[in-house]
Amino acid sequence: MHVSATELKTNLGKYIELAATEDIIITRNGKDVALLTSVEGKKRDALKSLRGIIKDTDVTRDDIREERLDRHRESID
Repeated sequence: MHVSATELKTNLGKYIELAATEDIIITRNGKDVALLTSVEGKKRDALKSLRGIIKDTDVTRDDIREERLDRHRESID
């Protein structure tokens, strides 16, 4: 859906609700300038883009957390 910046400002609540189910392209002077989209949709897209890049491993969340904490501790020293 396309909507002008003026229309978006006037009815922001309406378009925020719509953005949960569809992307909204915001226009200014007839040109596309921004995209209003759902956070969940972006998360899904990001995860889909990683498919095939990250190999199945035995690494757990705790392992990743511990590695990040170690790097943080090193940067403090």
